[in-house]
Amino acid sequence: MNYQALADQIKQWATELGFEKVGICDIDLHEHEAALQKWLDAGYHGEMDWMARHGMMRARPAELLPGTIRVISARMNYLPPKAQFASNLSDPTQAYISRYALGRDYHKLVRNQLKKLGEKIEKEVEKLSYRPFVDSAPILERPLAQKAGLGWTGKHSLILDKEAGSWFFLGELLVDIPLPVDTPSENECGKCKACITSCPTGAIVADGIVDARKCISYLTIEFDGIIPEEFRTAMGNRIYGCDDCQLVCPWNRFSDLTQQKDFHRRESFESPDLLSLFAWDEKTFLQKMEGSAIRRIGHLQWQRNIVIALGNAPYSEQIVSALEKAKGQSETLDVHLNWAIEKQLANLPSSVTSHQRLIRIVQKGLPRDA
Repeated sequence: MNYQALADQIKQWATELGFEKVGICDIDLHEHEAALQKWLDAGYHGEMDWMARHGMMRARPAELLPGTIRVISARMNYLPPKAQFASNLSDPTQAYISRYALGRDYHKLVRNQLKKLGEKIEKEVEKLSYRPFVDSAPILERPLAQKAGLGWTGKHSLILDKEAGSWFFLGELLVDIPLPVDTPSENECGKCKACITSCPTGAIVADGIVDARKCISYLTIEFDGIIPEEFRTAMGNRIYGCDDCQLVCPWNRFSDLTQQKDFHRRESFESPDLLSLFAWDEKTFLQKMEGSAIRRIGHLQWQRNIVIALGNAPYSEQIVSALEKAKGQSETLDVHLNWAIEKQLANLPSSVTSHQRLIRIVQKGLPRDA
């Protein structure tokens, strides 16, 4: 078997399957184990207990698929046309949703394409043990991507490429054949700290190290409890994820738009008015989010995130009324509703007299010093 020729063929097949770039690396990640353990010991994984539960398996691909000696790392662009970054973030009455989640859930699409790639390789070599992963197993995908030459780990902890920025998904195909490996990428961040200084909640605590407990993406997606009050105002109108660290990255000037229509903005998010999204009942939420990664957080968490955004919006009687009517669904939601109502009343226009202000506060059943 001419493995170099096979590696070249694999990359060609991957391009035909919709991947923008593919690289190959060995499975030795021992140099990352100490940093991973230190990150876990610091509690930076928050309530993502599965990260600690799987421990060092994340740095040992062969424990996921015995016999694995190579990882084929692939990336697929997801930046949609008309991303509307500025217009969404600058309008506090509109919801900001991380650009990776505007279309269909990427897990199934990327995994299916990786599976097809594995099938093509298997047909060529006749005997192959392989397994595709897309955020579906405890594996250090970013260090693997860097070893495979797909980019370097930026200070925001995401993979960056000087020809493509960071708006792409990663996926891995574990195989048991001795393919030639690619040259690892070198770090090109230099002295730039734009991502660190722009993080709304200060979640990037050191170069390449993110404290998930402060990260808006973690808080709005992975965490289903009561969001600490210290982060709520900083969340602004971000109701699902956060792209700020990518938005300010100079390398993202070179990003290409996705060729996958499934990643384009869905109709429900063409004009994501906060009050309109908040009005969805659970049945509507499940229908509108069919095939979306957002669906997995559930209706109550969706509402919780929107409640915080509504609290951060300019004062509106309509908003206060909607928040009041939503009470009683759950204790966790009520905590956020009360905060948002207080925040709204604290932002009453100066044109409202102090007497009118007091009446409105008392009517809402809030303390007079609210």
